[in-house]
Amino acid sequence: MLLSLAIIFLVGLSAAAIFKAIKLPRIIGMLASGIIVGPYVLDLLDPSILGISSELRRIALIIILIKAGLSLNLSDLKKVGRPAVLMAFLPACFEIVGYVCFAPMFFGLSLAEAAVMGAVLAAVSPAVVVPRMVKMIEEKQGTDKSIPQMILAGASCDDIFVIVLFSTFVTMAQGGTVSALDFADIPVSIVLGVLLGIVSGYALFLLFEFSYKKGIMIRNTTKVIIILAAAFLLMSAETMLTGIAAVSGLLAVTAMACVIKLKSDMAVSSRLSEKFGKLWIAAEVILFVLVGAAVDIRYTLSAGPSAAAMILIALAFRAVGVLICLIGTELNSKERLFCVIAYLPKATVQAAIGSVPLSLGLPCGNAVLSVAVLAIIITAPLGAIGIDKTQKRLLKQVNN
Repeated sequence: MLLSLAIIFLVGLSAAAIFKAIKLPRIIGMLASGIIVGPYVLDLLDPSILGISSELRRIALIIILIKAGLSLNLSDLKKVGRPAVLMAFLPACFEIVGYVCFAPMFFGLSLAEAAVMGAVLAAVSPAVVVPRMVKMIEEKQGTDKSIPQMILAGASCDDIFVIVLFSTFVTMAQGGTVSALDFADIPVSIVLGVLLGIVSGYALFLLFEFSYKKGIMIRNTTKVIIILAAAFLLMSAETMLTGIAAVSGLLAVTAMACVIKLKSDMAVSSRLSEKFGKLWIAAEVILFVLVGAAVDIRYTLSAGPSAAAMILIALAFRAVGVLICLIGTELNSKERLFCVIAYLPKATVQAAIGSVPLSLGLPCGNAVLSVAVLAIIITAPLGAIGIDKTQKRLLKQVNN
């Protein structure tokens, strides 16, 4: 395992540096290095590290979500409440409709199987989008109209909505019955996740304040460890409460960090955000190299032009959904175009659940996995490059 970790860090960072030098996003180098050293090409990674790959990726995602929560200004978020809520589900709905309309034509799937494919592919990647939005908030790029805050909030909820739909559509494809209560899990998951995060964040703030008043100094590094441990508990609660109550661990983690920022002294929250930013340097490499390692390039080669055409058509549906969310806002045409670009990347969810239909023995399994793999390869670099290259051209930077 130690050798595998050395390969992940050294190869991943080297590839990231090379791609940065040629003016391309670092993430592309990390994804590419993961594909190359992964089990489907050179097979250099120990099976033990691949066995805990999903857990390592979740830890990396937790780190950037905490960083996001510590960077969010809730007063800014209130300005874009309605479009942020709509962007949590409407673009995904439009993309799923695109798959339902065209996947039967391209792959010969039933409507239920096409819906399964759409649910796998409809989730935007928080791993690609969130760190870029956090950086934009810190650099005050587009913050005059709270654009990065809106995208960050929408992308954080988007995955929850899509994963609930995925479970529902898989049940339908297997011939099971689905009730209206299954869809009720979506708002329940969001509300309970936010409430749990608020309670946890306030409890941590009181702990830090009580210690300070009693003369027990808790170093910021120790606070980082405590916050991380609390975040791990929140993510575990999502699993432990399965079948009892639907709770979004991702939203709980973000809400907890938001409360800590809101209640704490600005200097303290700034230092905590800085420390989580340093942790992200290592977590980013682990996340994207392991996402790349999960990509089976053989399915990509077998997918062919039909899969690429399907992905592009679905993205067009998604773009329409994003633009509808922005109706009635003060955003100009350039800013609306940026929002469409920012909602393109796929990676984390597709790597996590792309193989599930195949493992369940669904006839659409191979087709779903093939399209999911190709979507990662096409949209993760496309979205990352798009965000990095257009943010300064399409958005206004707020001067201090």
